[in-house]
Amino acid sequence: MNENSTTVLGNEPKLTVGTRISYGLGDTACNIVYGMISALLVLFYTDYAGISVATVGLVMLISRIFDGTSDAIMGVIVSKTKSRWGKARPWILWMSIPYCVSAIALFTVPQTEGSLQFWYIFITYNLTTTVFYTAINVPYGTLSTMMTRSSHERDMLSIFRMSLAPIGRIIAVTFTQPVVKLFGDDQAAWVKAMTMWVILAFIMLIICFVRCKETVHIEAQESRDSKVSLGASLKALLTNQYFWACLILWTVTCVHGTIVGTALPYYCKYLFHNDTWMYSVLYLGETLTLVVGAMLCPFLLRRFGKRQISLAGAIVAVVAHAAFLLNSGSFTWALVTCIIRALGEAPLTAVVFGMLGDVVEFGQWKTHIRQESLIFAGGAVGFKLGNGITSAIISKLLDAAGYISSSGASVVQPDSALAMIKNIYIWGPILVWAIAVIVLVLYKLDNKYPAIIKELSEREARGEM
Repeated sequence: MNENSTTVLGNEPKLTVGTRISYGLGDTACNIVYGMISALLVLFYTDYAGISVATVGLVMLISRIFDGTSDAIMGVIVSKTKSRWGKARPWILWMSIPYCVSAIALFTVPQTEGSLQFWYIFITYNLTTTVFYTAINVPYGTLSTMMTRSSHERDMLSIFRMSLAPIGRIIAVTFTQPVVKLFGDDQAAWVKAMTMWVILAFIMLIICFVRCKETVHIEAQESRDSKVSLGASLKALLTNQYFWACLILWTVTCVHGTIVGTALPYYCKYLFHNDTWMYSVLYLGETLTLVVGAMLCPFLLRRFGKRQISLAGAIVAVVAHAAFLLNSGSFTWALVTCIIRALGEAPLTAVVFGMLGDVVEFGQWKTHIRQESLIFAGGAVGFKLGNGITSAIISKLLDAAGYISSSGASVVQPDSALAMIKNIYIWGPILVWAIAVIVLVLYKLDNKYPAIIKELSEREARGEM
């Protein structure tokens, strides 16, 4: 099947393992850079660039106003894009270099007075996350629905994506602090580390662009798209109940990653009294378990379905993290519980993008409007808001608790700040995974899906949406 062929629902070819891996590398590349932003950027700003935690929190809070709208705008842009490479795929090529360059700029904060630093980090943070990351990640997510209409193949793309995505975070988050120590443990060392990571990210984005082709073309959709107004498209999106369910579930996975990624370095530094290897070991243990857990999902999917394995996993995640309370001062116990928690996180993390693909088909069935890019853009709003608002809240809580920012100098944090660090890390993940349990209990699309696909197949055979 070539890039310009028309897909017949129910007759989709199986994607090769090479194609699945190439697709997954796209998110490896995104997570190499975004892993640094969501997990270590706050620590860099406060403890290496010497910026107050209040300033960091303000930048991230204000940025959410722009970040949320940029995803919706990008979703519309993708739906209107026409190129020889398709709608979504070309953006991965076009935005790869700007994204990588802006990521390096994040860490070249000038050592100047406070207001200039505020504007520098505000501009560079928004260029990287609001503009360039959005312009890659929304088309990238949409691309899976344009590569195949098979729910199983989309599930496999999601699983490969989420098996390979954590590798990007491992490269950046786990190895960054040791590399920074090696390069001199100063701001320049962070710039050097980031430069290494973006070179890897660029190579992976190009592989993803070259190997992943858009093969889904529905004749009825192509003739109808120009007749659907923006208002009708937004109404169809906002009345799709399973879009809201998946948005919450995707947000849960992102908020969890931000809470752990942001709070755990402080926990290791100030409660375990280790800022060299403990965080890296904990992060690596959890992330590798996520990869292994995602790889096990194909064996469970056919028997139990996406909803069932995700619900069971979310319950495990809540129980495992709650167990950390039994001995919150033990590094060994922290490692054991985070590994068990990661086994619970793995199913939802692995299949959430496959669930979004099913939401596309449900939306077409319900409203006769197919919305690949808007659905993934809307889901990305949850991802961005989850990361940004969570980072801002954590910064605000630390500031209110009296956290003392430093730039190289050793400081003694007040007891109130230590208690806040502990509470954020312990109670944050329990809360977000409890929300996932509630949403998954109410999620019923898996049961409805076969009948929906049967009716869509009959409609499209008649040239209808």
